[in-house]
Amino acid sequence: MLALGVSPLAAQDAKDDMSEGMSLLQQGTRLLFEGLMKEMGPVMLEFQGQVIDLSLYHLPEILPNGDIIIRRKLPVDEPVEGEIDL
Repeated sequence: MLALGVSPLAAQDAKDDMSEGMSLLQQGTRLLFEGLMKEMGPVMLEFQGQVIDLSLYHLPEILPNGDIIIRRKLPVDEPVEGEIDL
Protein backbone atom coordinates (compact mmCIF):
# COMPACT_ATOMS: atom_id res chain seq x y z
CA MET A 1 0.00 0.00 0.00
CA LEU A 2 2.87 2.32 0.74
CA ALA A 3 4.37 1.81 -2.74
CA LEU A 4 1.14 2.98 -4.39
CA GLY A 5 1.22 6.24 -2.43
CA VAL A 6 4.81 7.02 -3.46
CA SER A 7 4.45 6.38 -7.22
CA PRO A 8 2.36 9.47 -8.09
CA LEU A 9 4.77 11.69 -6.15
CA ALA A 10 7.77 10.27 -7.99
CA ALA A 11 6.00 10.75 -11.32
CA GLN A 12 5.16 14.35 -10.41
CA ASP A 13 8.81 15.03 -9.45
CA ALA A 14 10.00 13.58 -12.76
CA LYS A 15 7.49 15.76 -14.63
CA ASP A 16 8.68 18.84 -12.73
CA ASP A 17 12.31 17.98 -13.49
CA MET A 18 11.50 17.54 -17.18
CA SER A 19 9.63 20.86 -17.25
CA GLU A 20 12.52 22.64 -15.54
CA GLY A 21 15.01 21.04 -17.95
CA MET A 22 12.99 22.16 -20.98
CA SER A 23 12.80 25.69 -19.57
CA LEU A 24 16.57 25.77 -19.12
CA LEU A 25 17.07 24.41 -22.63
CA GLN A 26 14.83 27.14 -24.07
CA GLN A 27 16.72 29.83 -22.15
CA GLY A 28 20.07 28.46 -23.31
CA THR A 29 18.93 28.31 -26.93
CA ARG A 30 17.61 31.87 -26.77
CA LEU A 31 20.91 33.11 -25.31
CA LEU A 32 22.87 31.23 -27.98
CA PHE A 33 20.90 32.82 -30.81
CA GLU A 34 21.09 36.27 -29.25
CA GLY A 35 24.88 35.91 -29.00
CA LEU A 36 25.12 34.70 -32.59
CA MET A 37 23.05 37.62 -33.83
CA LYS A 38 25.17 40.07 -31.87
CA GLU A 39 28.40 38.61 -33.29
CA MET A 40 27.22 37.82 -36.82
CA GLY A 41 24.88 40.79 -37.40
CA PRO A 42 27.57 43.14 -38.78
CA VAL A 43 29.04 40.35 -40.92
CA MET A 44 25.62 39.54 -42.37
CA LEU A 45 25.00 43.21 -43.20
CA GLU A 46 28.34 43.36 -45.00
CA PHE A 47 27.57 40.13 -46.86
CA GLN A 48 24.10 41.37 -47.84
CA GLY A 49 25.54 43.74 -50.45
CA GLN A 50 27.43 40.90 -52.14
CA VAL A 51 24.54 38.47 -52.62
CA ILE A 52 23.43 38.14 -56.23
CA ASP A 53 19.83 37.92 -57.37
CA LEU A 54 19.23 34.20 -57.90
CA SER A 55 16.08 34.87 -59.92
CA LEU A 56 18.41 35.77 -62.83
CA TYR A 57 19.40 32.09 -63.18
CA HIS A 58 17.69 28.82 -64.05
CA LEU A 59 17.86 25.84 -61.69
CA PRO A 60 21.17 23.96 -61.85
CA GLU A 61 21.40 21.04 -64.28
CA ILE A 62 23.59 17.99 -63.69
CA LEU A 63 24.97 16.54 -66.92
CA PRO A 64 25.60 12.79 -67.38
CA ASN A 65 29.35 13.36 -66.93
CA GLY A 66 28.75 15.02 -63.53
CA ASP A 67 29.23 18.63 -64.62
CA ILE A 68 26.82 21.14 -63.11
CA ILE A 69 25.51 23.95 -65.30
CA ILE A 70 23.72 27.04 -64.02
CA ARG A 71 22.29 28.91 -67.00
CA ARG A 72 21.55 32.61 -66.86
CA LYS A 73 18.00 33.59 -67.83
CA LEU A 74 17.87 35.87 -70.83
CA PRO A 75 15.94 39.12 -70.59
CA VAL A 76 12.62 39.02 -72.46
CA ASP A 77 13.59 41.78 -74.88
CA GLU A 78 16.99 40.25 -75.82
CA PRO A 79 16.80 37.99 -78.92
CA VAL A 80 18.70 34.69 -78.93
CA GLU A 81 21.28 34.45 -81.76
CA GLY A 82 22.79 30.99 -82.16
CA GLU A 83 24.98 29.13 -79.71
CA ILE A 84 28.19 30.29 -78.14
CA ASP A 85 31.09 27.82 -78.04
CA LEU A 86 33.22 27.97 -74.92
